[in-house]
Amino acid sequence: MSTTTTRGVTRPAPAKASRARPRRGLRGSSTFNFWLFTGPFLIGLLVFVYIPIVWSLWLSFFEARFTVTPDKFVGFDNYRQMLQNSNFTGALVTFTVFAAIIVPVTWAFSLGLALMVNRLSFMRAFFRSVFFLPTACSYVAASLIWKMSIFSGVRFGLMNTVLGWFGIDNIAWLANPDPPWYWLVIVSARLWLQAGFYMILFLAALQNIPPELYEAAAIDGAKPGWQTFRHITLPQLRATSTAVILLLLVAAYQAFDEFYNLLSKTTWGRPPLVELYYTALGQAQDYGAGSAGAVILTLLICVVTLLQGKLMGFGRGEAK
Repeated sequence: MSTTTTRGVTRPAPAKASRARPRRGLRGSSTFNFWLFTGPFLIGLLVFVYIPIVWSLWLSFFEARFTVTPDKFVGFDNYRQMLQNSNFTGALVTFTVFAAIIVPVTWAFSLGLALMVNRLSFMRAFFRSVFFLPTACSYVAASLIWKMSIFSGVRFGLMNTVLGWFGIDNIAWLANPDPPWYWLVIVSARLWLQAGFYMILFLAALQNIPPELYEAAAIDGAKPGWQTFRHITLPQLRATSTAVILLLLVAAYQAFDEFYNLLSKTTWGRPPLVELYYTALGQAQDYGAGSAGAVILTLLICVVTLLQGKLMGFGRGEAK
């Protein structure tokens, strides 16, 4: 070690400051880390989402029976065939009505649950978890429970047992389209499965509302309850409400599992995806017509979603 002498006192030479070496490897390259973690997801998204969408769009303009690599171009014949199919067009109309029913019902029910849970002063986490748990349940399992236990057409079904206490005869919930009791089965199952998820969204939005707004309203003489909810809570939930309704609309048109398991052997009450399933994977295996129907359904969802977003002011800046 080198030394220096000052007035006869030997002192060690000051150590040279070592330069910090840049880190190499996984921590040294943020770009590499980004692609390392997002690469598999992007590859999966490309392979399982975007390529099938483009392939389906391309397939809809060809005659494709029993093959997904056709060579006969038919133009818009597949679209004309699907629009002339009464089962498919009837399913589109039926599910437009279904969306008009299930969307506001789920919106109101999930918002009501969020308001109740938000007002709790104890066991809030418990009730939040209880209401959210059905979201993790399989749609197939829930459909079978609704069909075989709760809404079974025999007298041992839960609903028929309850109705029997009041002297009401057994109801074949899923056997007859007239009266259409099957809608009660489907709507109740979907409401039970979905409400907890949207409740969490509303609950998060409610907890982000500044309490100063309610304090200012109380000073101005606003009464707690409906008046406060209408003029403060509901306007503050506008963005969340719009997102929830958009998600509900898309989910309503894409309903498949519960309908297929509840009404698989019937020709009435089929959703569009079930019709497409039988068209593309039935005896004819007409992939071209099935792809055209999927494109029509996608365009319908986009149109309805854009109209709803326009009415709700989605993407519009806050008024100043």
